[in-house]
Amino acid sequence: MLDKLILYFSHPFTQYALIVGVLIALCSSLLGVTLVLKRFSFIGDGLSHVAFGAMAIAAVVGLVDDMLIVMPITIIAAILLLWTGNNVKMKGDASLAMISVGALAIGYLLMNLFSPKSPNLAGDVCTTLFGSTSILTLTQGEVIVCAILSLIVVIAFILFYNRIFAVTFDESFAKAVGTKVNTFNLIIAIIIAVIIVLAMNLVGSLLVSALVIFPALSSMRIFKSFKSVTVCAAILSVLCAVIGIVLSILFGTPVGSTIVAVDIISFVVCAFIGKVGGR
Repeated sequence: MLDKLILYFSHPFTQYALIVGVLIALCSSLLGVTLVLKRFSFIGDGLSHVAFGAMAIAAVVGLVDDMLIVMPITIIAAILLLWTGNNVKMKGDASLAMISVGALAIGYLLMNLFSPKSPNLAGDVCTTLFGSTSILTLTQGEVIVCAILSLIVVIAFILFYNRIFAVTFDESFAKAVGTKVNTFNLIIAIIIAVIIVLAMNLVGSLLVSALVIFPALSSMRIFKSFKSVTVCAAILSVLCAVIGIVLSILFGTPVGSTIVAVDIISFVVCAFIGKVGGR
């Protein structure tokens, strides 16, 4: 196994996959705590379905770089979800269900209607939903784009950490002390959209929520403070991504599903530790 790992990691494509996997895992975990505490856990699912629909549109129009369509549409959807979540006529969970299911259906419909040349449409859809080996075929340019976007996400989170903390726990108090709650909710929504688009390359659109939610839930079993939970979630997420990628290489399993399985195991271990420690 060691010889196999050394052989694989001597190739640039494996190194690129590991770099991108670590960056995506780190970014995904940062806002996971905020989403769980704000009860927006399923927003990742909704946005990933929107991204799937956008990818279908990109495939129909023949765009080589689908990021040009996927990223803007996902960001717009995140803003719409934020706006409708505060709408008394349509609550956030209803709008989330409507947008996510609608985007998923339209995306699959478009791929069936306008992609007749694909020899394996079912396989294309399956790999998009559950992740594929695309993480192992990344180019240097794609790695650089992912690194730049990840750096922007991390810097934004660090710069606005105090505001995000305030908005997460008590929006009314934050608004009373002069914090621009709507602005920072908008920033959170945009960051989440960027994270979802990045994470889809790793685990697919249906499993993307696992990268966001599991590390946060695992950390909450052990720690109680916002900062401790966030730091622990970041560390756990990166470790699970690295272990998942290594295991997928060794045993030939799907990358995304393997990472999520490792995330589940880490949650069980953290829950046991928390139980023993009386947390």
